[in-house]
Amino acid sequence: MFNLALRFMLVSLAMIFTACANYYQNNYSFNEKFEQGELHTALETLKKNSNEAHGKNRFIYYSNKGLLLSVLGKYAESNESLEKAFLFGEDYRINYIHEAASYLSNPMLTPYRGEDHEHLMVLYFKALNFLKMNKPEEALVECRRLNIRLNQLSDKYNSEKKLQRDAFIHTLMGIIYQSSKDYNNAFIAYRNAVEVYEKEYSTFFNIHVPEQLKKDLLNTAYWTGFMDEFNHFKNHFNMAEYKPVAPEAELVFFWHNGLAPVKEEWSVNFVIDHQSDNLVLFRNESLGINFPFNIDKDKEKRDLSSLEVFRVAFPKYAERSTYYKEGVLEIDSAAFPLELTEDINQIAFYSLKQRMVTEMSKGLLRAALKKASEHSMREEDERLGALIGLVNAITEKADTRNWQTLPHSIHFARVPLQEGENPVKFKLRSGEGKTIDYQFTYQATKGQTLFHTFSSLETMPMNPRYY
Repeated sequence: MFNLALRFMLVSLAMIFTACANYYQNNYSFNEKFEQGELHTALETLKKNSNEAHGKNRFIYYSNKGLLLSVLGKYAESNESLEKAFLFGEDYRINYIHEAASYLSNPMLTPYRGEDHEHLMVLYFKALNFLKMNKPEEALVECRRLNIRLNQLSDKYNSEKKLQRDAFIHTLMGIIYQSSKDYNNAFIAYRNAVEVYEKEYSTFFNIHVPEQLKKDLLNTAYWTGFMDEFNHFKNHFNMAEYKPVAPEAELVFFWHNGLAPVKEEWSVNFVIDHQSDNLVLFRNESLGINFPFNIDKDKEKRDLSSLEVFRVAFPKYAERSTYYKEGVLEIDSAAFPLELTEDINQIAFYSLKQRMVTEMSKGLLRAALKKASEHSMREEDERLGALIGLVNAITEKADTRNWQTLPHSIHFARVPLQEGENPVKFKLRSGEGKTIDYQFTYQATKGQTLFHTFSSLETMPMNPRYY
């Protein structure tokens, strides 16, 4: 009777081990406050978990803190945290003890160093902070670091299907150079951005060259005296009648819409019982499969030591679709739509899809090593070996960490201003047609470029997908 009860308990445990919380759920108190816009409370909640500042999740800790401080307008403090995240992400030393332990348990034991696009976003927020503090030279330093990082990505990936370049980051560099009147470097950055949009973003993400980027490229070519390039791109963009006009001042407005996807996990689970009825139970919760069947009924009865549990877990993303679908800036009688320039959500899904072969190889190797340790123990003690097998299955877990406070997507617009006071209306429209308006007033001096970011944290319910 005891064996039967224990058998039922073990099988039940094996059936529910997928309920283990992911990284988002483990930090729900912070995520909830952030998503509800209670930013000061979210910051205090984050600070209470300051032990993570020295743990294996420090990249996420400092990235979250830096982004949150930036939204709160504490730009210098934000950059201090973002710099710590950047330096940790750049430290490629491997702790081989942690790496080995991850194959005997799960990859959550290793330090999280960030996805490629997350590293770029750290420097993006740093550069924006400097621009808002009216420190263009420091922002240019971040530009150069971004360029180095982009070159590293290009060297890292050889496959044409790998995302090697970031069109938005090239656009950002051009915007920063242009604000400093360095039209030559601005033109080069814009030209690189156009190439990436046309060759990669249009293919991978169905994102095409923003109209404002076309104008920026033509403007900087004209102001630099590159008339051959100016005429070439006018024809290339089918903008033969375009004439550059320099406004008295300008506003560059970045709209951070929604929130980035959340990493979850999916798994393939087996519970195999070699008893007389040889119950074999296959379960895959992501596919909704729960299928028991019987084989080899004449096999000699054995005890609980015959129970085997086998599980392999892999990461997946759950999208948080944006609530607001359109944004437009209005000044006087002119309207300037916010154009999509970076889709962080799509980049995250695409990057994970491209490395799923590696993820699956690691998962299967991890499962093989665990099963080998279990069978080795079974040779000495069947019951202890069975227990190790169960523990191995329960501790199997995918790495569900990512920078979850990033925006879903980034839109931007360039608005001409006059010297003096400029009232600007920002209008948002949801997918259901609901609208909300915000009013801003910008005080500009002649030749000045002002920078503003606006974050919409509203999202739709999560939509899990396999990549």
